[in-house]
Amino acid sequence: MNSVKEEPALRRELGLRDLTLFAITCIVGVRWIPMAAHAGPGTVTLWLLAAVFFVAPLGVAVGALSAKCPGSGGLYYWARDAFGPFHGFLCFWIYWLGLAFWFPTASLFYMSVAAYTAGPSFAYLADNRAFLIVTSLVAIWIALGTNLVGMKIGKWTENVGGIATAVIAVLFAIVAALVWLKRGSATPLHIVPKWSWDTLNLGAATIAYAMSGYEMAAPMGAEIRDPEKSIKQAGWIASIFATVFYAGMTIALLVLIEPSKLDDRYGLAQGGSAAAAVLGTPWLAALIALLVLLSGIGQFGGIGTSVSRLPFAVGADRLLPASFGKVHPRWHTPHVSIIALGVVASFLLIVFQLGDTLRAAYDTLVSLMVIAGFLPYLYIFGAAWKIGKKVSAISGWAITALALVASVVPTDQVTRVWLYESKLAAATLAMILTAWLLYRRSQRLTR
Repeated sequence: MNSVKEEPALRRELGLRDLTLFAITCIVGVRWIPMAAHAGPGTVTLWLLAAVFFVAPLGVAVGALSAKCPGSGGLYYWARDAFGPFHGFLCFWIYWLGLAFWFPTASLFYMSVAAYTAGPSFAYLADNRAFLIVTSLVAIWIALGTNLVGMKIGKWTENVGGIATAVIAVLFAIVAALVWLKRGSATPLHIVPKWSWDTLNLGAATIAYAMSGYEMAAPMGAEIRDPEKSIKQAGWIASIFATVFYAGMTIALLVLIEPSKLDDRYGLAQGGSAAAAVLGTPWLAALIALLVLLSGIGQFGGIGTSVSRLPFAVGADRLLPASFGKVHPRWHTPHVSIIALGVVASFLLIVFQLGDTLRAAYDTLVSLMVIAGFLPYLYIFGAAWKIGKKVSAISGWAITALALVASVVPTDQVTRVWLYESKLAAATLAMILTAWLLYRRSQRLTR
């Protein structure tokens, strides 16, 4: 009697609690709080507007599309089924690269915060290029490595990250309240924004991007217990948490310190130091640094795990080498996809440090991250339009268009505008061209 050896498959390791914490780590990033607070208390209103006009429409679209197309492909399946195989591939490829751009920017932020809060003796490392690159590479591979060996282990990276994020919110709420009672707010909390191009830029690009990520739970469909129900519940819980977190943390930071004194990267550490000085708690800054690092590693693991399921689905459709569609026989994870993401993210981290200042390189990566992050939303909301979610599609498209326009405007930190814009144009063109070349290659090989 001949026996057929079964291929290893993904395992359903994620319950509602795990998926909710997973979604929180994917959506919520503490790195955006100092940037928002630096712009003043009006950003509190921008967080709420983004929740209404972008997060809620995205939630409606993702919920409907996940129910229609369950599985591990997420937005790749949605775009493929709505617009055809090439558009599905292009949507996947740009989204995947956008998250590859995300890794270097996020790791540079988290490592800078760690160095800055370690004390005056180590603060200089926060702007040391070699230190930041090496420690960022280590953090990326630790987070991806824990998820490489299986979701049963890897999910705890995301669980710890989600819990650390919640603890940060509670801690800052308590500390800000105590400081307010003791000496009052450092900032008058007038939350009506002053409308200008800078306000529109911040709201459309930075704040909308910070609140994106609802769709990242969908590619985990094959590893979720009761995915149709859990994805909707976890996504909405995480999105509501994100809205409260961002608005509340912005208010807390502004209570602790004036906007003009906040640095976009080190603002949380500055807020912690200001609170420690008022409350007489010198250990507070170190605790905040630890929680921020745990939150960051959880984000690396959550986003890396989610986005690695996309090339797995594309590989199963034979649009990438067959190895991308394979599951590790022992770990039951798409190991080739995870490793490929780590390699590309590491390469981008290094190559975009060439030819400009550290801050300008960071700004370039952020802009590319936003461009590549928002282009796929054109497909997501387009697919939602096709299944009847027209109001959500219109609102989502409007915010997406504003974000794409805002992302190409250089900041004051960019000293060589021509180099900055050239990198953006070349990188965007390269993303589209490589998608076309890879897709054409796959078509020739399958004929």
